Formats: sequence, C-alpha cells, structure tokens
Amino acid sequence: MSDNGSNRLPGLLGKLGKMTSIRDTEMLEQSLLRTLGPLLGVLDTSLYRTDDQQNLVRVLNYHRSKVIEADGVARMVERVEEVSRLNDLPQEVLALTDNIRLLGKPCARKIGKDLLVGYPLLGGNDVCGYFIFQRDREVQAAEDATIRGVLEVFSNYYALLDISQRDRLTGLFNRQALESSFDRIWRVLGRPDHFAEQSDGRRGSPGENYWLAVIDIDHFKSINDRFGHMVGDEILLLVSRLMSHTFRGSDLLYRYGGEEFVAIIAADNAKIAHNVFERVRLAIEAHIFPQVERLTISIGYCQAMQDILPVEVLSRADRSLYQAKQDGRNRVHSYHDLLAAGIFTEQVCAEAEFF
Repeated sequence: MSDNGSNRLPGLLGKLGKMTSIRDTEMLEQSLLRTLGPLLGVLDTSLYRTDDQQNLVRVLNYHRSKVIEADGVARMVERVEEVSRLNDLPQEVLALTDNIRLLGKPCARKIGKDLLVGYPLLGGNDVCGYFIFQRDREVQAAEDATIRGVLEVFSNYYALLDISQRDRLTGLFNRQALESSFDRIWRVLGRPDHFAEQSDGRRGSPGENYWLAVIDIDHFKSINDRFGHMVGDEILLLVSRLMSHTFRGSDLLYRYGGEEFVAIIAADNAKIAHNVFERVRLAIEAHIFPQVERLTISIGYCQAMQDILPVEVLSRADRSLYQAKQDGRNRVHSYHDLLAAGIFTEQVCAEAEFF
C-alpha cells in the first residue's frame, strides 16, 4: 500500500467505526455518503435505493461546499437531501444505473470532460441500490478497493439494522421503524420550500404530500376463534403480502400490532391518495383466502402536515378507521372528508410521544 493509502487508513477505520455505531438505517445511508465523498475528493455523491422489482424508491444527495464565515475563516459545510420527485432524475444517471443492474458491477459514463461513476449496492446477490458520483478522472485500483470495502461493510450492517426494524411474522416494518419514518418525513415537511397554497386553502407541496393510513382486518378475532391462531397467522401473512404487492414501491407499510397496519404514502393530492388506499381495499376483497375464503379490511387515513404532531396525525387516521368500522366496515374513510361533512370536529392532541 502506498504511503498515501497508509495515511488514509486510520481516518477510514474511524469513519467505519462511526458508521457501525449508528442504529438508524436512514442515518446509516447518510453516513455512507459522508464517508466516501471526502475519501474520493468529490463534493457531490448520491445514493439510489430500489425495491424488490428494481424500481427506484429513494434517492439521497450529499453535497459539500466551502463557506466563508463573518470573521473570514473558511469551513466546509455538508448537506444531505432526499429527492422527492423521482420522475425528474437525469437520464444519464438512469442509463448508468440500468447498466449497473444488468451487469451487476461498477460502470461509468462520459459526461462532458467528467466521468459519471456508479457502484452497485448488493443485498445478498441482488442489486438493491447504487452509489453514484462524478469527477474528472478514473477510479484508481486503491480507490476501487476502498469503495468496494466500504460498500460491503455498509450493506452487511444495513441488513442487520433492517432485520431489527422488521416484524418477525410478516416481514413488514415494525413500530420502531415507524417512529424513524416519522422523524424523516416531518423533516421533509419542515423544509421552507416544501409547502404551497392549494385551491382549497390547505397547505400542500409543490412536490409530493404524505398521507398516513391505519388499516384493520375486519372481524379478525372471529377468525382466530373459529379456525385457531395458526390460520390467523397465515391470514396475517397473506394480507401483508397482498398489501405489499398492491401498494406502490415507494409506499411504506408497517405492522402496527395484531391485525392492525399503518401505511405512509406520497401522493400529489387527496384523490390520488384515496385511489391508492381504495385499490388496496379492493385487492383484499377480491382475494380467496384458505378456509376463511372472503375477507375485508377497513381503512382510515389523514394527510401529514408539518405543524401537526405525528401522534395526532396517527390519532386522526385511527378515528377515521373507527368511523369506517361503525359505517359497516370494508370501506375507506378520509379524516378531512369526515371533517368537511361535519361528522368530526377538530381536536388537538397535546401529547408529544409517538406511542
């Protein structure tokens, strides 16, 4: 190893030590970008995550810039941002990720005088994302070994963290993961440029809005009573799989407890959000389940807004679910529609805890 490589080794080991002390998958992703960017001497790096069908579901951009303070001292400032509009990604990046996916190895594309370089993120033997950066020279052998090593450490540790945030029966995200998602989503909602005024007077986003739903399997207790808990567990697993396949790749689905689930989706407006939840309801209604045969779900949902605590948004969705149960089950109710119809009155939750 060169002297330069020897000098960089303690710094790299220190960064890896910090990376593997993190207990949150999103913070781990940010740590990866903060680790590799400075090592490669680039100011901008990106992390692209995909779902099981290789569809892009998340993009994180990391940027370092020099800022001159009032006293004339220069310092480097880091910023990590999540891209909200995945339809607007550069075509050259999409072409590069497509080549990486097909070949299963690092690829590069010429962009003017620079090179756009991409490495696959591997989950087992499958490509589950991409590490992308751009610079004016090719990757050297020592740099290539460093990138591969850091990505391997990241992927292995990410898999361990991911398991800790999964429900054992269904494989869906658990309550711990839900709380982490609240933190991330409310940070996005809190950006100064996120909100614009909608025609109905409510605040909306020039990008995507978020909607939270509480979903409950109708008459699930009677299934356990009639057929036993083994069949009940099988039903929970089948419903989870059906919902996972029906929701879009970017949607988040959690097992909240028992036969109750929480979904968080991004949608431009209330009509699209309602259509997403209605499609899930219809998919469950149309399926033939073993022994039970027919099964339905009820859904209550509410728009997430930055100035309303996550616990209150969850409470509003839960109230809407309860109203759907009262109205006969097997239906989707929106908190805002129930409010507009006078069925609900505005209530504010003063509690700060999530659960």
